[in-house]
Amino acid sequence: MTTTMANRESDQQSGGPTPEQVRRGRRTALLLFAIGFGPMVFATIMYYTGWLNPAGHTNNGELIQPVLPIAELQLQTADGQPLANRFGPQRANAEWMMMVVAGQCTEECENLLYLARQVNIALGKNADRVSRAAYIANVPAGLEARWSDEYSGMERLQSRGDQAPAWPAGVQPDREPRILLVDPFGNVMMHYGNEHTGKDMLKDLKHLMKISQIG
Repeated sequence: MTTTMANRESDQQSGGPTPEQVRRGRRTALLLFAIGFGPMVFATIMYYTGWLNPAGHTNNGELIQPVLPIAELQLQTADGQPLANRFGPQRANAEWMMMVVAGQCTEECENLLYLARQVNIALGKNADRVSRAAYIANVPAGLEARWSDEYSGMERLQSRGDQAPAWPAGVQPDREPRILLVDPFGNVMMHYGNEHTGKDMLKDLKHLMKISQIG
């Protein structure tokens, strides 16, 4: 016992943290996390459930239930970085994302590319809180030639490895192009198609960004 006490005294004298200091540090870290990200978690729960929502807001897009972590899509950026690295509570600059997904990019697909661009512009001062990206399996030569002029602000995504992305339930890009909405935590939470208007999507985004504290 004397030896154990001596060892503890030696650790303290050498600058090592005491158990109480370790516990205090953990409590502080949890408190900082709650202050920084608690409101976003709370807002997300409110949005998905309608709980404590006096305005009775209903979303215009199609909810993905349960939400799908974007890591499960197995997508990467043009430089080979996992797309999932862009999101999460550890990222101070995490953004919302509108992601156009399609197989062959026909007229319907191009309509959604245009819609995402126009909604982003219509956000005005909040436009920089939302990024745009596209995963298109086959881009026609004509669109490829126009891409840098018309969609320079839309990042091109690729699948990781040889497997096709595992899309959320109800989303089949090969049959019907969609816009996926990803929250700053990296949850694929809603999708839109050509049956939706820019006003529909803009209303949802404005509401979500109003009640969220990050992104």
